[in-house]
Amino acid sequence: MAQQEDIFKKVISHCKEYGFVFPSSEIYDGLGAVYDYGQNGVELKNNIKQYWWQYMVNVHENIVGIDSAIFMHPTIWKASGHVDAFNDPLIDNRDSKKRYRADVLIEDQIAKYEDKVEKEVEKARKRFKENFDEAQYRATSPKVLEILEKRDALHKRYQEVMNAEGGIDLDGMKQIILDEEIVCPISGTRNWTDVRQFNLMFKTEMGAAAEGASTIYLRPETAQGIFVNYLNVQKTGRMKIPFGIAQIGKAFRNEIVARQFIFRMREFEQMEMQFFVKPGTELQWFQTWKERRMAWHQALGFGAENYRFHDHDKLAHYANAATDVEFHMPFGFKEVEGIHSRTNFDLSQHAKFSGKKIEYFDPEENKSYTPYVIETSIGVDRMFLSIICHSYEEEQLEGGQTRTVMHLPAALAPVKLAVFPLTKKDGLPEKAREIIDDLKFHFNCQYEEKDQIGKRYRRQDAIGTPFCVTVDNQTLEDNTVTLRYRDTMEQKRVAISELRGIIEDQVSIPSLLKNLK
Repeated sequence: MAQQEDIFKKVISHCKEYGFVFPSSEIYDGLGAVYDYGQNGVELKNNIKQYWWQYMVNVHENIVGIDSAIFMHPTIWKASGHVDAFNDPLIDNRDSKKRYRADVLIEDQIAKYEDKVEKEVEKARKRFKENFDEAQYRATSPKVLEILEKRDALHKRYQEVMNAEGGIDLDGMKQIILDEEIVCPISGTRNWTDVRQFNLMFKTEMGAAAEGASTIYLRPETAQGIFVNYLNVQKTGRMKIPFGIAQIGKAFRNEIVARQFIFRMREFEQMEMQFFVKPGTELQWFQTWKERRMAWHQALGFGAENYRFHDHDKLAHYANAATDVEFHMPFGFKEVEGIHSRTNFDLSQHAKFSGKKIEYFDPEENKSYTPYVIETSIGVDRMFLSIICHSYEEEQLEGGQTRTVMHLPAALAPVKLAVFPLTKKDGLPEKAREIIDDLKFHFNCQYEEKDQIGKRYRRQDAIGTPFCVTVDNQTLEDNTVTLRYRDTMEQKRVAISELRGIIEDQVSIPSLLKNLK
């Protein structure tokens, strides 16, 4: 685990050094849990959004997109339940003066039991070597069974306090923290306050004069902008059920315990799609979208073993099924996307609070009804982090050298092609510029002439550029260049006229989408 934490620290450092992510307002000592995307980060982020958008809106004929406002009528958040129920359970350590989410402390404790099991398995593997039967050991080892019993008992208690009648049992949650002897990571003490709830929405005021201003909220999710536009889209687009509405946009949550770099931030971006279906068909559609979303993730080529579904034991008040797509980060399997069957809760609530009729007339059934909804909601920033973490490698080369390389999927890489003149003379820079001037309309290119070729390759490896081209004296004679591949470091001589065909086929978003067929 410590090695994974070291890798994560290196990833964070790499993101700053190579223009992916900067701490926001850094010259003013930063702003907690807020980050800016640098010149390479914004390209990668935009490519992730394009990959999602083209899959949702271009591939599916029955899904359309919108872009709703961040500011919304405050009653929307009353209808959605966010004003009354959008709370986190918080606890303070009196010695360190640090604040924590109580549910996260307990979930981390459950994870520690699981880590203990893995350590026991690894010790046994070293002891028994090739004679080791892992399945039998897990099923029979008294130590492993004892740890699992403790984990299961804790998990059961946790579910009971989270699902208590009338909301989370805050006293029960504190009692678990005390009984499990969970300590503050900073002070190392168990001197805890009571657990209390804190609403996560940012408030602001709208209006010219302070006395006449009304309180509004920065949206904590983008979904409600889709629900309140359901009728507008359905009627103007003459949409027939089943159909979806997709949206990419910023959301804001006043996270008290923001952590793990860009994994949990106060200002973040979501890619959400709400799919409207006939009541009674929602669970089939829920299963369909589970399969489609997992296929979309796995098309990036990071390996099926790095993904898993985590079905929810505790369902939100509006859901009748829910699961998370989790990705194996350096700090464990973590949620990057949620898939929920939201029933007809949202549309019914907005109909009730607005006084407007929000229904769908089904010509086949010859009746009107409130559609049910399947939601897919993915955090752009978490997706970005999962891609960065998986792509980062410190590769050992022959001769004892090391190179830091980002094995980004070519279609998502910030720069697709870097073009180097071998020297700054003999017309080589001009020839290199000619190549870029021809190809820059098709994909993002970069020109570089400083330092030796080897150093230039290393810089491009570090930002994940899949292709580099070197222009040399032979280029002036026969219009061929050296094409170098990032992952294999293979080099081959190709004609300039072939470059676009070779590269474009591998770096376009459609090349990724074709993997989904």
